Amino acid sequence: MTPITRVLVANRGEIALRIIRACHEEGLEAVAVYSVADRLSPHVRASDLAVEIGPAAPSESYLRIDRLLDVARETGAQAVHPGYGFLAERAAFAEAVEAAGLVWIGPPSTAIRAMGDKTEARRRMRAAGVPVVPGADAPITEIAVALALASEMGYPVMVKATAGGGGKGMRVVHAPDELAPALATAASEALKAFGDPGVYIEKFIERPRHVEIQVLADATRTVHLGERECSVQRRHQKVVEEAPSVAVDAALRARMGAAAVAAAAAVGYRSAGTCEFLLAADGSFYFLEMNTRIQVEHPVTELVYGVDLVREQLRIACGLPMTVPDGVLVPNGWAVECRITSEDPANGFMPSTGHLEFLRVPAGPGVRWDSGFEVGNDVTLHYDSMVAKLIVWGRDRDDALRRIVRALDELVIVGVATNQGFQRRLVTDPAFAAGDIDIQFLDRRPDLAAAPPSEALTRAAAIAAALAEDAARRARKPAIAASDDDHSAWLAAARAEGRR
Repeated sequence: MTPITRVLVANRGEIALRIIRACHEEGLEAVAVYSVADRLSPHVRASDLAVEIGPAAPSESYLRIDRLLDVARETGAQAVHPGYGFLAERAAFAEAVEAAGLVWIGPPSTAIRAMGDKTEARRRMRAAGVPVVPGADAPITEIAVALALASEMGYPVMVKATAGGGGKGMRVVHAPDELAPALATAASEALKAFGDPGVYIEKFIERPRHVEIQVLADATRTVHLGERECSVQRRHQKVVEEAPSVAVDAALRARMGAAAVAAAAAVGYRSAGTCEFLLAADGSFYFLEMNTRIQVEHPVTELVYGVDLVREQLRIACGLPMTVPDGVLVPNGWAVECRITSEDPANGFMPSTGHLEFLRVPAGPGVRWDSGFEVGNDVTLHYDSMVAKLIVWGRDRDDALRRIVRALDELVIVGVATNQGFQRRLVTDPAFAAGDIDIQFLDRRPDLAAAPPSEALTRAAAIAAALAEDAARRARKPAIAASDDDHSAWLAAARAEGRR
C-alpha cells in the first residue's frame, strides 16, 4: 500500500475545514478544492494547497469526478476524502478513485453500492437478521402491485426513492386513491435528485423516533459508538441532534448497536458509517438505511465518547487500527447540536442570502462551533443553507440544554436571516425539554416558527449593540506598522491599548 502523506478533500465549507484540521493533526497534508464562489472560504486558506475547480454550480465543480481526479493527480495526493453530501455516497466516485490507484477514505465502493440501493439494502439486512420496516424488496413498477402490497400492510404507507435519502422522493400515502399520484411524483423527484426514478413502498410507522447508531470498522473489527437522537426534523431534514437519547437505555443500546454492527458486517464495511432506525414507543426498532459516510451530526458522538471520527477514518484508510478500545463503551455526559441555517422561519423558512457583516461566535466551557463561514463571506443559493453547527456538551441533558441556550444567546450573525431564534424556542419548549419528541414533532408545532414581537425587538437591539461595539473596537485598534523596523513601536502601542 502506498503511504498516504497528502489527502484531497473533495468537498467545501464546514466539512472540508473539519477534514483539513484532522489531516493536520494526523501529520498529513490537505489539498482543498473550491468553486469560484468559494475562493474566500476558510477551508481554502486552511489547506496546504488549494485548486479552483470551476464555476459556482455544483454540477460544474464539486460534482465533476473527472476534475477532482485531475486535481488529485496534479497535486500528488494519494487519497481522497469525500466528506458528506455531493459525491460522498456515489459508488461511481469511489470506484473511479480506486481505479485511479488512489485511496478512498470511506467504505469500499461495493458497500456504498449495496447500501445505496434501498431495496437491495433491505434484502441484505433481512438476511443478516436486522429488523426492517415491512415493505417492498424491489422497485415498484406497476400500480396494481403497489395497491396490493399497501392493502396487505395497511395504510398509511410511505413511498420512497430506491436511490434516495434526505427526504427527496418521499411521500406519505393515507388512502388507495393517493397512491398512484404519490408514486408518480416521488419517481419524478427521485429522477431529478438521484438520476434514478426507482421507488418502493413500506409501512409508515406512526410517530416513531429517528435514532441512529454510529459504527466504525477497521480491517479486524467493527464497533458501535452508541446512538444519536435525530427525531426533530423538518421536511425530513434534521434540525437538532443529541447523544445519547432519552428513549434508549443500556439494554436497548446494546440491541440496536448489535444490529448496526451486523448491518455493517453484511456489506463488508470499513471506515465510519451510520445505521438509521425507526424506534417505536414499545421499544421495537426497524432499519431504515445506512449512510456510508461521515454524518453532519457526528460531533455529538465525538463529545460523549471522546473519539475523533474523522481522524479514525484517516487512520483506517492508512491501514492502521482504530484507537477505540475494546469492550462496551459508555457515553459520558450529554451533547446537543443545533444546525444554524440561513433560513427565515417567520417567512416559511425561505432561504436567505447576503454578505456576512458581523459574527460573534459562542465560546466558553463545553461549546463547539463548526462552520465554513467567517465575516466577509457571502451566503449564496448555490449550496446547502447550513451556516454552522453549534454543539455543546454537558454533564447531563439538563446541563447541556442550559448550555445550548446560553450559547444561542451569545451568537450574533449579521448579514443573513437565520433560524437561531427558532432553535432557541425549540430547545426551551417544555415538550422538547421533557424529551417528548418524534419525527412528526415539528409538524404539530408550527407555532415554534413564529418569533414573538418582543424577541424580534430584543434581537434587533443585540445586533445593534454588537455592531456598535465592533465599530468602537476597530476605531481603537492601533494601526499595524508598515515595516518590520517599526514592529517594536506597534507592539508598544498594542500593549498600551491592552492596559486601557
